[in-house]
Amino acid sequence: MTEEFDKNKENPVVDMLLSRNVEETIDSESMILETQKRVWGALKKGYEYSGVVDESETFLRQHVFSKLDMVVLYVDLVGSTTMALEMPSEKIAIIISSFAQEMAAVIRQHHGYVLKFVGDAVIGYFVAEGNSLLTADNAVNCAKSMNAVIQKGINPILNQYDYPDLMVKIGVDFGQNIVVRYGADETNSHVDLMGPAMNIAAKIQNMAKPNQILIGSDVSKRLHPNSQKEFQEIIWKNDEWKYRSRLTGDIYRVYEYKGK
Repeated sequence: MTEEFDKNKENPVVDMLLSRNVEETIDSESMILETQKRVWGALKKGYEYSGVVDESETFLRQHVFSKLDMVVLYVDLVGSTTMALEMPSEKIAIIISSFAQEMAAVIRQHHGYVLKFVGDAVIGYFVAEGNSLLTADNAVNCAKSMNAVIQKGINPILNQYDYPDLMVKIGVDFGQNIVVRYGADETNSHVDLMGPAMNIAAKIQNMAKPNQILIGSDVSKRLHPNSQKEFQEIIWKNDEWKYRSRLTGDIYRVYEYKGK
């Protein structure tokens, strides 16, 4: 069950954990340089990403039919249809594959799991193992890093080949999801996540503009106060956004990342 807390209450333990988490996160400049090397290798030499053993499936199989609090993140590539009309198909395949693998790497670096790749989108999740505040902070930092990796890591390499810049839309939400298994085979039957956070995160991402990060209210109220200041509530026009809070029945609030 989603925990209740006073967001205005000082919590030195959480502050300490958040500070430590920032220190443990991989240096952004190193991350960008490594991204550039891999993307350049993929375009120039046909470099193929090494198979990374993802722990997501193992985790999900261990928690089949469990209800888990988590932050869900959707990142979707913008304009891939246009690129497909303007570029060779083999190059498109390399770029989309590189994009997906780089986004997956960022998710893992921020202590998340990669749920799946869907077309040119990547879905990640961050399990709130007793500390939803720290989990929300990890997920939001992940979203920020994704934009940085694309704008400073991938795009400069694409520009060298006169390829268009990549842009993404990112949506993030917090809530309880259930782990489902489609079949009786404990080893091979497909496992997935289902629940409100999955649905709302997808809808939030769909409302985002290119290079925009949007988060739901249930994420915002779990962020460290310093991170909350970087977001601004979106005022929707007409009936752009119709989804209501599962707890209050009011229109569910969505916040846009504005930076420091």
